[in-house]
Amino acid sequence: MKTTLLKSEDYTRAPWKNGGGIFTDIADAHRPGTVVKNWDSLLWRFASTPIVAPGPFSHMPGIDRLQMVIGGRGLVLKAGGQELDEREPFTTVRFTGEIEIVTELEAGPVEVVNLMARRGAAEIELVALKEPGERALPVGTHLVYAPSGDCGIRVNSEEFPVPAGCTLEIELAEASRLTLVSGLAVLGSIQLAG
Repeated sequence: MKTTLLKSEDYTRAPWKNGGGIFTDIADAHRPGTVVKNWDSLLWRFASTPIVAPGPFSHMPGIDRLQMVIGGRGLVLKAGGQELDEREPFTTVRFTGEIEIVTELEAGPVEVVNLMARRGAAEIELVALKEPGERALPVGTHLVYAPSGDCGIRVNSEEFPVPAGCTLEIELAEASRLTLVSGLAVLGSIQLAG
């Protein structure tokens, strides 16, 4: 097991793919040997962003996306004749980057986290850990993000504090157990194909 604390002051910021806003890049991975890291070389990305006005989502062919509101409430994603309901915080929705989506804000601006991956390159999962308890973690990369206040976790028998706004990146070579000890956390999990 390898752990790295990613501090909020070290996160980078970049424009949305469609230029409609700015996201905070918390962690990402690109194809091995990539010289220029861009959307075409992306394997996966975990990021946060404010949505302050209704508008279209970026078109991202070949990318699978998971999204969760972590601040505010009332977000609805309109896609053709369907709605992806994120009105309640810490609800995860899954969609593909090809879908044309327009946001609707029913109660003002929101803050969201996104976990996205190139289809076929990785399997992803995004869940809120709201109550103390244990869960299995498969081999792969796991990101424990503290969106509002400090949280504490245990991986197998080792305890880790995660300060507010920071993220603990956990690289697992074998299946393990994660326990939320205190606070609230968002867990993003990435399992690379092959």
